[in-house]
Amino acid sequence: MDYDSVADELYALRPEEFTAARASAMASARTAGDRELAARIGALRKPSLAAWVSNLLVRSSPGEVEPLLRLGEGLRQAHQDLDGAQLRELSRRQHALIRALSLQARQLAKEAGHPIGEGVQREVENTLHAVLADPEAARAWAGGRLTKPLDAAVGFPAVAEGARPQRPAPAPSRPGGKASEQQRRRLDRARKEAEAAERELRGLRDEAAAADRAAGEAKRQVDALQRQVEGLTGELERIRSEHQQARFAERTARERARMAGRRVREAGRKAATAADRLERLTSSDA
Repeated sequence: MDYDSVADELYALRPEEFTAARASAMASARTAGDRELAARIGALRKPSLAAWVSNLLVRSSPGEVEPLLRLGEGLRQAHQDLDGAQLRELSRRQHALIRALSLQARQLAKEAGHPIGEGVQREVENTLHAVLADPEAARAWAGGRLTKPLDAAVGFPAVAEGARPQRPAPAPSRPGGKASEQQRRRLDRARKEAEAAERELRGLRDEAAAADRAAGEAKRQVDALQRQVEGLTGELERIRSEHQQARFAERTARERARMAGRRVREAGRKAATAADRLERLTSSDA
């Protein structure tokens, strides 16, 4: 046993399974003589429902973790360099992305047997806002071991209409032109990384949607075939029943035919005996 594997296993469980599994892991560690590991396992906290859903999103959609983290890096850099109009556009795209991911998380929770309401979904969205805005929050979320939603207060500052964010003053030792050129390069790099991350996320969501549609179509085909199987099974049972009835009727008819043949033979013998008697009587009279 090691701490990381145990923690990963526990936080992959549904909330109602966490406490019993943690106690079992602690007991196993004590049996192995590792009291320090048992204590560390005992310190692991059961996740809230919103934290569990956030962890579920990380574990079920690992392909979306890195693009989202890169988007957060790009957004944080952009907030240092972009003007108000550009920030408002990034903010709009950011909210659309978070809404899409929170809906995906809600669907995953439903499929895992834990439908969530609007309140829990808002906590998941607040966690995603914090992930984009704060690198520490991003690392915590990417680990898949959250015990509670991340602080919704962590986020990007609002940008008023026509406002421009304050730019950091250049270092005194650098010429103004060089600092400005470096700033433009950082801006271009941040914008490209944000756009590339968003494109990758859109591609992954499209792939997931296509996979969902294919799975739905496959399920419809399975259901249709299952109905056919059930229909054919019923028809087979009916034919078997009729076959059994026909075999019983055949056996009955054969038995009746055998008995009738016996009676015919007995009647033939009686008829022959009567004919002999008649012939003898006729001869004696003559």
